[in-house]
Amino acid sequence: METIVLNVPKVGNSLSFDYSVYLAAKLYEDALLSAGQASAVANVSKRAFIELMGRYGVSPFSTKVEDLLEDIANA
Repeated sequence: METIVLNVPKVGNSLSFDYSVYLAAKLYEDALLSAGQASAVANVSKRAFIELMGRYGVSPFSTKVEDLLEDIANA
C-alpha cells in the first residue's frame, strides 16, 4: 500500500479517523477502491467500514442497474 500525507486544516473537533473513513468511503463510491481496500484505508474491518459508509452518504450497494442484474445472475 502506498502512503500519502495530506495536510488538512483543523476544523472544530474533527479527528484524523473521520478523514480516513470519509476519504475511503468516497473512493469506494467512485469505484476507485473495493470495499476491502477502502476498509484498509480507513483502518477498520470490512464490516465496520460498510456500517460506517452511511454516515458519509455512501451506499454499500451499487446504483447501476447492470451491476444489480449481474449480482442477481451470480446469486
